[in-house]
Amino acid sequence: MKRRIPGLLLFFLISFGLSAGNDNMPIGARAAGLANSAVTLSDAWSAHHNQAGLGFLTSPSAGVYYESRYLLPELALNGAVVALPLANRKGTFALSYRSFGYQLYKESKTGLAYSRAFGDDLSIGMQINYHQIQIADVYGNRNVFTAEVGVQYRVAKDLTLGAHVFNPNRSKLTEINQDRLPAVIRLGLRYNFSKNLFLAAETEKDTYNPAVFRAGLEYMAGSVLYLRAGFGTSPFASSFGFGLLLKNLKVDFAGNFHPVLGFTPQASLTYDFAKKSK
Repeated sequence: MKRRIPGLLLFFLISFGLSAGNDNMPIGARAAGLANSAVTLSDAWSAHHNQAGLGFLTSPSAGVYYESRYLLPELALNGAVVALPLANRKGTFALSYRSFGYQLYKESKTGLAYSRAFGDDLSIGMQINYHQIQIADVYGNRNVFTAEVGVQYRVAKDLTLGAHVFNPNRSKLTEINQDRLPAVIRLGLRYNFSKNLFLAAETEKDTYNPAVFRAGLEYMAGSVLYLRAGFGTSPFASSFGFGLLLKNLKVDFAGNFHPVLGFTPQASLTYDFAKKSK
């Protein structure tokens, strides 16, 4: 019985404090270092943020991610992605996965995305997801499908607009209580001060919670090192991170500070299969 009490407490913590209204959890240490202001970014991890970013990819890539939320093993968040651009710029397919929780509460999301760029300035992407939610001894298992769609548009030479909608039809979890996954809308801008420095900012609003604002800076210091910092609101949280470009492999680390719950470390590895080694 003593072993069940912590699990029950974590269940209420997850259900009503950490995950409420945030069923489209952000994945990727690069984005984490920017406080997850990633709706305008274009890399393999766009499959977890805004699928439109996949349309600008030119080579296959794959990555894995791990997050120890507030240094609690019960709140571990894992993720992976594989992105496969087609020949002649006919679009990009991507398969993504993420898993959160432990044996008493666990949820996962598997997504299949397709994105296509129309010229150098516009890309549109979409994704179909399969969610699994397991709550031991309470509700059992729940399975549900969701959809998401996104767009990225270069408004000017150094200014990019990104918009993304997750679960616009608010898919049902249960018929009895009409429980639904939230709809989430993200809108953001990225401004490139130079080829080595950009500022990304966005706002997010879901069905149940107040709007959130995020902003982050990325600076390329030399040929292999990236430095990042960001902050978000509701509640205020700060983040930092860095990345190392090691030929075909990119290694990213990040840390997020919550004013009440504490520190969250994040790390990801991304491999580019077509980039030529220097």
